[in-house]
Amino acid sequence: MKRSNNTDEFGFWTYKRYANNEILLYAIMIIGILLGIAVFS
Repeated sequence: MKRSNNTDEFGFWTYKRYANNEILLYAIMIIGILLGIAVFS
């Protein structure tokens, strides 16, 4: 799973920078699904 150090570091820092946004998007998606199930059930 090891490519070149520069690519790994860049990917790591990019992930660190955008991890919070991804978590927020996933949380909103899950909440939306749960609300949809609650509304339609």
